[in-house]
Amino acid sequence: MSILTSASLLRDPEDRRRFIEKCAKISFGLSILPFFTGIAEAAEQAGAVAAPNAGLPGFGKAKRVIFLELQGGMSHIDTFDPKTGDNKGPGKAISAKGDYQLTEYLPSIAKIGDKITVVRNMTAKVGVHASASYLMRTGFEQRGTLQHPTLGAWAQHFLGASHKTLPSSVAVNRSANHGNGWFPASFSPLPIQNPEDGLLDTKSPVTTEVAAKRAGLLAQLDSGFGGKAADENVKAYNEFYDTTFQLMKSTDLKAFDLASEPAEVRARYGKSKFGQGCLLARRLIENGVRFVEVANGGWDMHATLGDRMETLGGDFDRVFATLIQDLDSKGLLDTTLVAVTTEFGRKPDFSGGGRGHHPLVFSTVLAGGGVKRGFVNGASDAKGYAPDGDGVSPGSLHATIAHAAGLPVQTDIITPAGRPMQVGNKAKPAMGVFI
Repeated sequence: MSILTSASLLRDPEDRRRFIEKCAKISFGLSILPFFTGIAEAAEQAGAVAAPNAGLPGFGKAKRVIFLELQGGMSHIDTFDPKTGDNKGPGKAISAKGDYQLTEYLPSIAKIGDKITVVRNMTAKVGVHASASYLMRTGFEQRGTLQHPTLGAWAQHFLGASHKTLPSSVAVNRSANHGNGWFPASFSPLPIQNPEDGLLDTKSPVTTEVAAKRAGLLAQLDSGFGGKAADENVKAYNEFYDTTFQLMKSTDLKAFDLASEPAEVRARYGKSKFGQGCLLARRLIENGVRFVEVANGGWDMHATLGDRMETLGGDFDRVFATLIQDLDSKGLLDTTLVAVTTEFGRKPDFSGGGRGHHPLVFSTVLAGGGVKRGFVNGASDAKGYAPDGDGVSPGSLHATIAHAAGLPVQTDIITPAGRPMQVGNKAKPAMGVFI
């Protein structure tokens, strides 16, 4: 194994994480637990920044966030913002609880429409998949090689770790993609690419005796290295192994095990990766994980939109409604913010096939965590082409979620590169969605 230099380790948080990953994989056969270094790493502590938005409605009501990503671009006109005339899609409009309309592809959501807020005036300028996905996930447009953090990383920076052993953020059905941005590498979300598999590689293939011997040898090597380095980050290596071995013995890992859920509950969420991913998200936030992303692909409907909405849209409809009902029945909805996001909308033009990309206006959904119930925020024009009045940008949506989570919105932090940055990229929260 090539060993990174001490200077590199002290300088670059990503190098520190790669060093730990190599040591863990070679010495103990572990390949996923290095993501838990955020629990032990001393490089970042919760900030002591006062929140100027603390006295405003909705602040801090969301103790946890579930961030659902409909990848590919959900058609607003065929879901949460039905239209009439030539732009109407194949699905007819139906009434939802809360005195507004959805399309017939969302009958289950219509029944819980009095528990959600529909944001119909989302707007952006990016209509390319990768860039739009990045924008919606971070609230920032891509700029060169600079990586921006997800809301989970922002929350960990300002609020600290959400649990003693479990990670503060998890990404389900997707890779982590370095969601820490400029924060320490340990702030990346723990990736769970298949919720059915749970958390892999939590058991070392070597015996307890061998693991203990290797840990002792590693401690001897590290003592010499640690004595030469005057940086507190070096302590994270020893703390990481202590935390890892504690976690491997901990009952907290059961939070990742869907098999412990009753069969009827798993059946309600359905067999899809999205359904089981949302069930996993509910289990994780129940057990102390603050921020969970769940991805759901396939929404790029350039053709056969009607058929795709019946299948993919039908699964989303059932799963999202089940998640909201489940959280509500457990008394968790008031303190959990669920956000349904997508890359962009689809063009109003419809000729019987599908719709093209359309970032100028689209819809998102918020539920729980201090937001209004049975409420529609803003509107699109009659054709579903542009916002009818002011729009809500992806940055503003991020600022809104951050406000609900108790973060200091519109407060500068200074990145390691010396640049001032704000959660939501200086956008204001959409305060009208809060109770």
